[in-house]
Formats: sequence, structure tokens, C-alpha cells
Amino acid sequence: MQGRLLAGRYRLGDTIGSGGMGRVWRAHDEVLHRSVAVKELTAALYVSESDRAILLARTRGEARAAARINHSAVVTVHDVLEHDGRPWIVMELVEGRSLADAVTDGGRVEPREAARVGLWVLRALRAAHSAGVLHRDIKPGNVLLGRDGRVMLTDFGIAQIEGDTTITRTGEVVGSVDYLAPERVRGHDPGPASDLWALGATLYTAVEGRSPFRRTSPLSTMQAVVEEDADEPHHAGPLGPVISALLRKDPATRPTAAQAEQMLAEAAEGRRPDAAQAYVPTRAESGDRGRGDAGYPGYPGHSGTGASGTTPYAPGTAPAGGGSTAPAPAPAPAPAPPAAAPARARRRRLRTAALVVVVAALVGAGTAVVLQKWGQGLRAESGASPGPTATDGTTAARGPGGAIPASWERRDDPLGFSLYLPADWKRTVFSADGDLTQIDYSPDGGEHFLRIAVDASPDFHDPYAHQLDLEAQLQRLVDYRRIALERGNYRDRSSARWEYTWTALAKDTPFPGPRRAVEETYMSRDGVEYALYLSSPAPDWPTARAQFKAVLQGWQEKRA
Repeated sequence: MQGRLLAGRYRLGDTIGSGGMGRVWRAHDEVLHRSVAVKELTAALYVSESDRAILLARTRGEARAAARINHSAVVTVHDVLEHDGRPWIVMELVEGRSLADAVTDGGRVEPREAARVGLWVLRALRAAHSAGVLHRDIKPGNVLLGRDGRVMLTDFGIAQIEGDTTITRTGEVVGSVDYLAPERVRGHDPGPASDLWALGATLYTAVEGRSPFRRTSPLSTMQAVVEEDADEPHHAGPLGPVISALLRKDPATRPTAAQAEQMLAEAAEGRRPDAAQAYVPTRAESGDRGRGDAGYPGYPGHSGTGASGTTPYAPGTAPAGGGSTAPAPAPAPAPAPPAAAPARARRRRLRTAALVVVVAALVGAGTAVVLQKWGQGLRAESGASPGPTATDGTTAARGPGGAIPASWERRDDPLGFSLYLPADWKRTVFSADGDLTQIDYSPDGGEHFLRIAVDASPDFHDPYAHQLDLEAQLQRLVDYRRIALERGNYRDRSSARWEYTWTALAKDTPFPGPRRAVEETYMSRDGVEYALYLSSPAPDWPTARAQFKAVLQGWQEKRA
């Protein structure tokens, strides 16, 4: 392809970068006689027609997004052309390397230089946000360092333009998972604060030489983003509190772009920004543990759902071009110290956020995998023949209404509650975090399972409000559909029942396909929140529904 002439004007030279979705060429503009960079969308060659249309739309969107921003720290797009049925983007060329390359080559970047780089990225973001553009993929590979000292922000391939119709699919997560803000992992709409989070993670990588949240898989990385605090940076110097401010989990408590710009300007001068110190959280000695908090999926259940989409990896390799140095910004007023969030509020965010991590917790070492018979002793409840262990094919009148099969056994759980279940259902501890403990019972390693959550210090005192809060985080699940969510009464206590369906993906679970779940949540008289949740593949739901009815009939909460 080298030497090929595009649109009768741009002659390709050598390749100067490549990534998961594209390749970047050095090229010569034979009309204006200047060097340019040309981005080729190679991913369009290997995808389905429907996905190709999405990729093409994103490429055109990238050009539109960059064209709306007039700033010296944003790579200029000169042209978009069609060739071989694909769009190609012609951009200004700057000789240099990416911040990712600088970290790889040198191990890490000196804090004052990292602050200078961050300052220019922040200025580019302010210009983008003012133009109604969110970048959505800030990372070291998309920050370019010119040989002349310029800093450029590139690759608006998954940018979101205010007012544009989204070109992402339902449940899809776009961006590099190491640098996704927690609210984006949860499926909430991104805002300018999401780009600032990604900048904070990028600066952490620059000074420490490693991503703050990188784990062994995309799923565990997203879990860390939502649930864990980054390790305190050891090489950040005056940049440390600025990074901490940008990496606050709650976007409402991060500094504004103007405040962050002032902090970075001070750090670039080697001064520790006083205003940033107000954002640095006090680390608890116990309770708010890092990985110890992992695994709670936001509500009892959701195992087998996992991340409900794809994470397209933008190339991040386009060279960047010139621009003049902008004057230093006027000092911004110091931000008012954010109100200290109580420890309980932080724990609630951990509980309700990590919808993407449940598979890792379910099929990991903490779950005993046993391939036992599903629905034993309950087939009479679903209209089929009785299970082989039932004595007469009828149910025993053990609970009100006699819904509990005769073959089931009472299980006295170590947490103090008791319930009836088939003998082959195995118990595992799904999570234990302070006052909140979750216990799983399953006959087959999690394809069908019951989860009991016991919270002695609940964050909600209204079960219905709690379930509404949880549902807001499930909108990103593939094919999520509410069947019911309504108030009720259980054991003479106010309760709420929530039933819904979704599609679990093969990349996230060994049990992919349509699933269904139901949850009953209520508050005991002594203020403990109990949530009983059951999930199964959708085709098995008649049996699962009957089992859930039997569980509720035989349930006994912990006695004081």
C-alpha cells in the first residue's frame, strides 16, 4: 500500500503507528506540498456489515468532533475521504511520540513534566467541553508529545458530541477499561467529569509507570475502577493530591476543569497545590478495604451477567501536530472543600456499583463447582413428574400454604438464618464486607443459584427505594427488561419485589443466554435488611419461580 495515492492527492509513505482499530500513515499532500498523517480504519475490513456501519459512523464522528474544537493542543483534522469503501482521516503531522511510549521508554515521567503535560491536556479538554464534545478515551496513548515540546490530544474516535444520536449499541462500553470512570462502568451517561477522571488515571500512569487499576482481565479491571482506591502514588511529588482529586469516585466531588487547571499549573511549577489537599480522602484503618470489598454486585444476585457489551480499543497512535503556546491561565479561585462523605455512603457505592464483576466472583475460586441435578424435588411444583427423592410426589405442609417439597431439608446457616433447600445445594460465601454478608446456594456452580444478603447497617430503609436505585444501574445490561418492581408485604413487614430479564454474554460467563431473576427485599424489626434473590436461565423459570416460592415459605430470619 506504500506509495498509493488517495483521492488523487495524498500519497502514503511509511506506517508510523497502529492499534486495535486503525493504522496511521505518514503521507505527502501533493496539492499543498506538506507532510500529513493519514488514519486508515483497518477494523472495517474484518467485521460484519452492521458493525462496519458503526465503525464508519464513528470515524466520521471523530472528524466532526475534532473539527468543532479550535485549540492548539488538539490535533487538527484536514480532510475525510472515501477509499476502498472506507473513510480515511487526514490530520496534521507532528514528529514525536505518545505519552505511553515515553512511559515505556523511561519507566515513568518526572512529576513536574507530567503536570505540564496534564495542564495542556486539560486545556484541550476545556476547549472540547466548551464545544459540546466529550473525548471519552483519554489515555497515555492518545496524548502526544512533540519533539518541540508541544502536547497534543488526539483520537476523538469515540467522542460524543452534544445533541448527536448515539452510535453505540445497547449495553456497550466504549473506551479503554483502565481509564473508564466509575460512573461509565456503572452504565451512567458520561459528562466532563468522566474525562477528568481519565486524565487523573493517565497522570498516575505517567508518574508511576503503571495503570492505577490494571488487573488480570478487563472484568477485574472494571471491578477495581468501581470498588478500589488506587494505591497511593510514590513518585508523584506535588502532583499527588491533584491525581487524588481527579480520581474521586463520585463525579460530583471532583474538581471542575478550571480548578484542576489551576492545580496542575501549580504542580508544574513544583508547588504542592493547597486546594487539591481538600480532595484527598482520609484512608480508613479498617472497613473500607480494597480487594476485600470486591465481589458485591450491587444487589443480591446478578451473577452471570457480567459486563454487558464490548470495549472497542481505539488506536491511540495518530501523530499530532503543531500549535502555539497558550498563555498561562488566570488563577482560579480555590475550591470549597467537598463535604466529607461518611464511610457508610462510600460502602453503599461499592455495594451498588459493580454490576460488571459478578461473573469473576461467581466462577472464581470462592465458588464450589458441582454439577448436580437442577430442580430436584420440585418438578411436581412445575407440573412435571416428582423428583426421585420425593416419597410420594407431593409437597410437605412445612410452611404456610404447604409449598415446600417433602424432599427438601432445613438448612441452619452460620449467619443465623434458616431455610429449606434441596440437599445437594452447596453453600459458598459470595462476599463479606463489614455489616454486609452475602451467601450463595447453588446445585450447579452458579447456573442456577439463590443468594441471601444480610445487611445489619443498610443504606436504605425503604426496600422499594433501594431496588429502584439498583435498577438504575442495570439499564446497560443487554436486553434488560423489567417484569415487575412493586411494593408489598413479607412476614408482616414492608417489602419490595423485583423481577426482570436480561441476556448474559458468552464472554462474561460460562452460562450465556437469556436469564431471569427475582428478588424479595424487606427490613426486619431490628433494622436488618434481608434480600433473597434467585436467578436461572430463562427456560428454567417455571421451576425457579416455584423454588423461590418455597424458599420464601420456609425462610426464618436470624433470631435475636
